[in-house]
Amino acid sequence: MPLRPIDAIFVHPEKRLYVVYFRGELWQLPRMKVDHAAWQRRQTYDGNTKSLYLSRNQIVTDPILARTLRTLNLPTAIRGSTLPRFEAWWEVHGFEWLKSLLNNGESPLAAHQSSVKSPVLNIQSLDNAKTDVVNPIEKTETLESAKSATEENAFDNMLAELTNEVLHHRP
Repeated sequence: MPLRPIDAIFVHPEKRLYVVYFRGELWQLPRMKVDHAAWQRRQTYDGNTKSLYLSRNQIVTDPILARTLRTLNLPTAIRGSTLPRFEAWWEVHGFEWLKSLLNNGESPLAAHQSSVKSPVLNIQSLDNAKTDVVNPIEKTETLESAKSATEENAFDNMLAELTNEVLHHRP
């Protein structure tokens, strides 16, 4: 079992479907779309794990599903690798890769890669679990920008939880 249960999106190219690696278990989605509706109709994947390839796009754009699936912006070198190769990489390098990103104040979450270009955290201290999340909201925002800000805040909260988990609860 990996050091930290991870969420990742895999593709089965022959059956043309997504398989989600959700904290060590494989779940098959009924269609080629990763959203809350597809997640509700998921089924246990019982096919050949060697035919699954890590998706190049790990971003979950559905804000409801993104609260459940905390996919990471994994290094380019392992994207497209098979499930067994990905698990081997994660066991050897995953924790240190994740810890170094968090120590540098960078977000490892794939959700942040679509909306935030700069680091979103300012980690005050390794001994302190508090983090400052940068998310200014102006009073004159429209309804659409308010929804976007709420979605980003959910992603920032997920990042704060992940930072606390990795930096303060080392196995």
